[in-house]
Amino acid sequence: MKIVKTAVITGLGCITPYGVGVDKFWQGISTAQAGIHKHAVTGIPGLSELPLGKVTGYRGTEHFNDKSVRLLDLATQYALVSAREAMQDAELSSANLDPERAGVVLGTGCGLRETNDEVLENFHLGRRTVPPYALAKGLFNAPCSHISIEYGIRGPCYMVTTACASSNHAIGQALQLIQTGAADIVLAGGTEAVLTPPFIQAWRSMRILDFETCRPFSRGRQGLVLGEGAGIVVVEEENHARARGAAAYARLSGFACTADAQDMTRIGTLGPQAAIKQALRSASLNPEDIDYVNAHGTGTVLNDAAETRILKQVFGSHAHKLKISSTKSMHGHALGASAALEFIAVVKAIKHGIIPPTLNYEAPDADCDLNYVANEARTADVAAAISNAFAFGGLNAVVAVTRT
Repeated sequence: MKIVKTAVITGLGCITPYGVGVDKFWQGISTAQAGIHKHAVTGIPGLSELPLGKVTGYRGTEHFNDKSVRLLDLATQYALVSAREAMQDAELSSANLDPERAGVVLGTGCGLRETNDEVLENFHLGRRTVPPYALAKGLFNAPCSHISIEYGIRGPCYMVTTACASSNHAIGQALQLIQTGAADIVLAGGTEAVLTPPFIQAWRSMRILDFETCRPFSRGRQGLVLGEGAGIVVVEEENHARARGAAAYARLSGFACTADAQDMTRIGTLGPQAAIKQALRSASLNPEDIDYVNAHGTGTVLNDAAETRILKQVFGSHAHKLKISSTKSMHGHALGASAALEFIAVVKAIKHGIIPPTLNYEAPDADCDLNYVANEARTADVAAAISNAFAFGGLNAVVAVTRT
């Protein structure tokens, strides 16, 4: 693939446990505020509450009319609201973009669970009638399709589903569409709304949930904390952005994806190493050029130790100079949307010179001995950063971001 064009980020939008909007998200994670709280859960025997990165205070009727709320799964609503913010931030609308030269690429790890779990529950409870809108409402491609409909976008439009790496794959695909000249503007990111009783129980059964909080890389960590939300960015061809006078937050410089070909749940080392190395190569960066790593950092015992080894193997002695953080410690693991939220965190870190911390870091762990920016944000000059996503199924996606 011949690279002929470069891409910048001109718009940001998100919904997170901190509320609607990037400003609330950045205020939360840059000041080490916990977005994870204990919430009551129903329908799960032996479990009355659980720490979750849950979106609270969101009302669909504040963003959509009554009919649309009924016809849009929560994950689709999150995507649409985030896309609106990103488009407004980029000063774009259906009136000033070429519909044939714009696209939408989004990720979701587990699909539109709210709708599909509700249909299955009603069916098995004897309420055999399924509403006619349920199929279209629950289609995995509904989020990107509704965004394309809202803005009249007729270029490349599709969903990516690669578990926890979905958003990074989507953002990387957007970069490649820009680089190859297939589009000038791509809305990219991910959305997830999966905090339903069956889904929570599925994760509980795996015994990898932390029932207190999320403590990535820390001694005493016990597992991940589920979250939800959406993050969408405007990826734009650099000359196109410059021609219309758009301000750029940062440059999306590199991307790579690999597979472990090893195990469905256990993280490998060769696949993630290769993804990081190839992402750096695609961005024309050397390992020592990287200032900040937004780690996959789920909070599980094995994965955090493995990611630490991976960083040491790729960066060598420079690994100890890296500033590393897991923002999942604050917003939870939003699965297919996590990498999008983390990408926004990286872009803001570069823009503002502030590295969000790894919250709830209690003590060093023998297997995790790097600089994890513990508990407090740190002011730092960030010229180049990477964001890691290592998913179930051994699917890895890494993006590289640099200052413009």
